[in-house]
Amino acid sequence: MNAMLAKITSKNQLTLPKSIVTSIPETDYFEVEVENGRIMLTPVRIQQADAVRAKVKALGINKKDVLDAIQWARKSQS
Repeated sequence: MNAMLAKITSKNQLTLPKSIVTSIPETDYFEVEVENGRIMLTPVRIQQADAVRAKVKALGINKKDVLDAIQWARKSQS
């Protein structure tokens, strides 16, 4: 495949050429690395469970918080 140009916007957004995107598996996320002065994009699939775990961790929710919430919800239904 020949090299192609892609322009970065003032908001640091980059549009990948369609021929590049259609030549890889469909994905919404890329791992981004700099290697020897090159920006390397690697398609990745984020598992929904991983995204939920990351959000729970970011919010500081622990196992006890979850158990307390379940107990509270069960009491509310009575």
